[in-house]
Amino acid sequence: MLVAGLVVGCARGGKQAETTTIPAKKEAPSVASGTNEVAVIKTSMGEMVVGFWPDVAPNTVANFEKLARQGFYDGTCFHRVVKGFMIQGGDPLTKDPDKEAVWGTGDPGYKIKAEFNDRHHELGVISMARSQDPDSAGSQFFICDGDAGFLDHHYTAFGKLIKGYDVLDKIANVPVRFANGENSRPVERVDVVSVRIVPADSVK
Repeated sequence: MLVAGLVVGCARGGKQAETTTIPAKKEAPSVASGTNEVAVIKTSMGEMVVGFWPDVAPNTVANFEKLARQGFYDGTCFHRVVKGFMIQGGDPLTKDPDKEAVWGTGDPGYKIKAEFNDRHHELGVISMARSQDPDSAGSQFFICDGDAGFLDHHYTAFGKLIKGYDVLDKIANVPVRFANGENSRPVERVDVVSVRIVPADSVK
């Protein structure tokens, strides 16, 4: 586990996605919302739209939707970017630049159980970051910037981009600097302005 805490899975060559373990304080949702909803992730570099897979990861989808509706992700940032692999965000600690030393360790105060499935980690797939404990995901997620099949059956994939691949590419190509043992910290902050859950038919 990285010292900095919650990090996304493994990079090519073996780096693991991690998060620190925090005692459970709250209960995660147990059921997913309908399949006719999508998430609009508004960033400082544009918008991405995620379609969900509640058929294979219902509780993970429900958790993400719940946090989004609470405004949990608003004001966070993508704190880890590895071109060709993934971009990672969802840590509430990234709302405070003064806490950069512990970015990657935050969560919503609880963990959710893994829902590993047969969906392939490929370009545009959104999945949950976790530590070495399979049931340690909370709020941090990553979006694949290429094929990452070595994560299959080890991380919970729960959706895929249906719009915004150009934005994913922009974020994946931002200049990065060394942090937590790798060159992955964006030199300039990539904000997650908001994450909104909306009807799928409202997205053109």
